[in-house]
Amino acid sequence: MSTTIADAFATLMRGGMPVRFTAYDGSETGPAGAAIGLHLHNERGLAYLLTAPGDLGMARAYVMGDLDLSGVHPGDPYDALLLLKDNVRFRMPPPAEALALVRDLGLGRLRPPPPPPQEHLPRWRRAVEGVRHSMARDAEVIAHHYDVSNRFYELVLGPSMAYTCAVFEEPDATLEEAQAAKFDLICRKLALEPGQWLLDVGCGWGGMVRHAAREHGVRSLGVTLSLQQAEWAKAAIDREGLGDLAEVRHLDYRDVVEDGFDAVSSIGLTEHIGVRNHAAYFAHLRDRLKPGGRLLNHCITRPHNRRQETGAFIDRYVFPDGELIGSGSVIRAAQDAGLEVQHTENLRQHYALTLAQWCHNLEVGWDECVAEVGESTARVWGLYMAGSRIGFERGEIELHHVLATRAEETGPAAFPLRPDWTP
Repeated sequence: MSTTIADAFATLMRGGMPVRFTAYDGSETGPAGAAIGLHLHNERGLAYLLTAPGDLGMARAYVMGDLDLSGVHPGDPYDALLLLKDNVRFRMPPPAEALALVRDLGLGRLRPPPPPPQEHLPRWRRAVEGVRHSMARDAEVIAHHYDVSNRFYELVLGPSMAYTCAVFEEPDATLEEAQAAKFDLICRKLALEPGQWLLDVGCGWGGMVRHAAREHGVRSLGVTLSLQQAEWAKAAIDREGLGDLAEVRHLDYRDVVEDGFDAVSSIGLTEHIGVRNHAAYFAHLRDRLKPGGRLLNHCITRPHNRRQETGAFIDRYVFPDGELIGSGSVIRAAQDAGLEVQHTENLRQHYALTLAQWCHNLEVGWDECVAEVGESTARVWGLYMAGSRIGFERGEIELHHVLATRAEETGPAAFPLRPDWTP
């Protein structure tokens, strides 16, 4: 092999390698004193990089342990991802140069190795095997992400078991304080009072359901497509003695037939339902509300309203079939469904702080997390959460609350002249 692996990577890098890169053939490139390092362990890792250039190939090699990062912990590789995102720029070589590099590195390495077992099917395969956002397919992809291990989620999310953006009233608030503040903010926006009836769709481990029942005396029904979440939530309700007020069902939100709810909360569900289904989604939630009732929709959004697929890593490893759109499109869908939008709020910065806390928990509990789900899955989570933190910090993704009301029979629902939920 006349060209070393390090030489090949240096040749393809615009502006040079920002980290110290070493490979199994003994070659090196990049700054000798760099705080962050990349080490390629074997030929399989090289094959991942060559056959799926960009983020997906690097993710495959990293998840399988064929590519390692030094200078950061795998539970929180934030500093490394920040450096790579800002400084790594690959160039596309001319055909003759590409052929020469391939020959020097070995044609046999162009055979793609099997993807890591954590990787979901590509979009085209999912399209062949089921209609996107059908009930069956939604159940499958929700299980892929959420039915990992309740113990793993306890370690990463902390006692709140809230896998959605927290609200930090102070930057140094604890994660538990911030998650409680999030649930209470939503309760105040919904104007919940003792004796009312709340529906929480996509309820996760029942955090909102239990908070509304415990802190506001509200009768609460939560539904989730994840069986493991539902089982954990039911046990928590029993443990806290809330069974007379709170209930969680293993159920698709589309199968909720009750109506007359005083309020509906949707915290982190909209990302999973598909942009084309927003109209039907909001219409279904509107029909669950009694006249005058309030709906709070909490979801990750884009800073624009153009259709944009999620990246390959997120789609294959984290949220298969997940779709994001701007808050303007969310508001339009709610309005088109006959809801009156009363207020919207961007909590982007809060999600960056939330993700930093989750990464910290993963790093601190790394050994137990690895024992629970395996190192490859734990690496996926560190990569995804640290990368998402950067996205929220830079405004590449946002988090919006949209508060709306269902009209009374005689006209628009009564609503305060000014927001009544602020401290």
